[in-house]
Amino acid sequence: MKTLLTGGAGYIGSHVAVALVAAGHEVVCFDNLSNSRSEVIERLETITGRTIPLVVGDIRDREAVRAAIADHDVQAVIHFAGLKAVGESVSEPIKYYDNNVRGTLAMIEAMIDCDVKTLVFSSSATVYGQPQYLPLDEAHPTSATNPYGRTKLMIEEMLADIAAADPAWRIAVLRYFNPVGAHDSGLIGEDPSGIPNNLMPFISRVAAGRLPELSVFGNDYDTPDGTGVRDYVHVVDLAEGHVAALDAIAAGEAPLGIWNLGTGEGYSVLDMVASFERVNGVNVPYRIAPRRPGDVASCYASPDRARDELGWAAQRGLDAMCGSSWTFERTLAMRNAKQGSDE
Repeated sequence: MKTLLTGGAGYIGSHVAVALVAAGHEVVCFDNLSNSRSEVIERLETITGRTIPLVVGDIRDREAVRAAIADHDVQAVIHFAGLKAVGESVSEPIKYYDNNVRGTLAMIEAMIDCDVKTLVFSSSATVYGQPQYLPLDEAHPTSATNPYGRTKLMIEEMLADIAAADPAWRIAVLRYFNPVGAHDSGLIGEDPSGIPNNLMPFISRVAAGRLPELSVFGNDYDTPDGTGVRDYVHVVDLAEGHVAALDAIAAGEAPLGIWNLGTGEGYSVLDMVASFERVNGVNVPYRIAPRRPGDVASCYASPDRARDELGWAAQRGLDAMCGSSWTFERTLAMRNAKQGSDE
């Protein structure tokens, strides 16, 4: 199957590209490069040994998406492209509704134009809102505590309506918990522009001396050490979950399936700092900062449905998450140093 990856040059998209090629699929990346880099494609080609086309475009541009699908004879879409910073979504909600919701609608219209109705959607555990119980299973009521989460929930509801109206669709909704880590090669990983919004690249940059200290947002939550607890899942495990979901919906009869992708284990921010220091033999100075608007105290998955229905379960533990993140950070530093010396 040839699959278009919107946001394919990004952190999760790039790892999914590797997993898809390893499973025998062909991929085309579609990305506006707003928070990614075109050279990622070269690294993907190094890892996979395959040519991977990159179409530079914006998902809000229906014609650009339509052309990418038609020109490359695409049969399925995995949709990663979207803004994802909780704090930014609170301060700039219109930006998030425009990019995430309007962009997804334009992309779906382009898919309909090309009669492509197989879609895997990159959703988020934020659609569960304030947890009413833990672990979170797919039957947990949905809500949202911030505009980012609301955009994901709106898209999920839109996809449910589309699947109900036209049973020819095959849609997988994947609710991610907290992806971390990097490919073992060190060639691809999470490398956001500017100050990271996610924990692991922030820790890595502090450990490397690129940032002075980690900001820990809140230490007065109702958790064992007062810091937020999350379900961290290795990005390579997450990528393999996408392959399992794509294969399942392509072979299945139901128009819509929803699955959590997580480990079922919760770790606090300070747990992550301590593990990173232990695994990599580095120091990560931190300071306690005020809570961020929209954050919840604890959030971790019940991954049972994905195990039972997709045959997928996370295989990589916390040591692998921390070790691969540091390998990527050091590889990135060496690459940047070489580029600096060549200029």
